[in-house]
Amino acid sequence: MTGRQKAGREEPGFVLHGYAFRETSLIAEIFTRNSGRIAVVARGARRAHSALRGSLMAFQPLLLTWGGKSELRTLYTAERQGAVSQLKGLGLICGFYLNELLIKFLPREDPHERLFDIYSESVATLASSAEIQATLRRFERNLLKEMGYALSLEREADTGRPVDPGRRYAYVIERGPIGVEAIGESLVEVSGKTLLDLACDNYTDPQTLQQGKILMRHLVGHYLGNQTLHTRQLLLELQAL
Repeated sequence: MTGRQKAGREEPGFVLHGYAFRETSLIAEIFTRNSGRIAVVARGARRAHSALRGSLMAFQPLLLTWGGKSELRTLYTAERQGAVSQLKGLGLICGFYLNELLIKFLPREDPHERLFDIYSESVATLASSAEIQATLRRFERNLLKEMGYALSLEREADTGRPVDPGRRYAYVIERGPIGVEAIGESLVEVSGKTLLDLACDNYTDPQTLQQGKILMRHLVGHYLGNQTLHTRQLLLELQAL
């Protein structure tokens, strides 16, 4: 390793997205534990004998070293850490959905150590094809919380009283749950039980999974504005087949 490389940062991270750059290089968006989302160029990574070739795969835990001061950093090394089963089928598409959420929500170089750990756990769960819907809901909720959009799930927005598991609520963005009889027709209606289940990450009730999906889709769409989630569109098209 050269003196310049020794000056680089070394952190655990994941590749979120990559694409070819010039004849032999690759540009990648990486998500690191202590530095957040960073764009790096892996020079010569597409050459047959490059040490980086084959390492820059999505969903694989890596130890990454990079340097430079421009917005596009130079990647020096990428070493695999441990073994994670490869994602496939629905789990693979859902993994790309998580990656797309991170790219669209996270500002560059804005560290979120807790979110990194949750992402790592989510990838491992998706690899086992277990609890896919619960994994997505848990990740979405924590992502919004990290971005400053934490959900109010346990108190009624208008009265301050504890949410009643037997009551029907309209979820009002930036406020929280309000009884449907107090607000009239609502685009997103959930039961009090669903709200309380979401608050404690309990997804054993099929109704919680269904209502939670509708609620999170509404909230994520709101905070993304006019940005399109291509992986969500793909999932919807596959479900229509």
